[in-house]
Amino acid sequence: MNIYVNGRNIDLPDTEITISELFDSYNIQKRTSVVEHNKEIVSRNDYKNTKVANGDTLEIVHFVGGG
Repeated sequence: MNIYVNGRNIDLPDTEITISELFDSYNIQKRTSVVEHNKEIVSRNDYKNTKVANGDTLEIVHFVGGG
């Protein structure tokens, strides 16, 4: 399955994966990230239920603390 994450083509071996599973595989913290899936913002509560399909586009933004 091929998807686009932040403008990059990513080839995944899985044919079905959720946003939550994708985050887990890349060690992305869900509580400090926002996801746009096919041009729609996804609520954090829906990460476990939102499936990513071949050709989908994701934009992931991470919030980083600092001073």
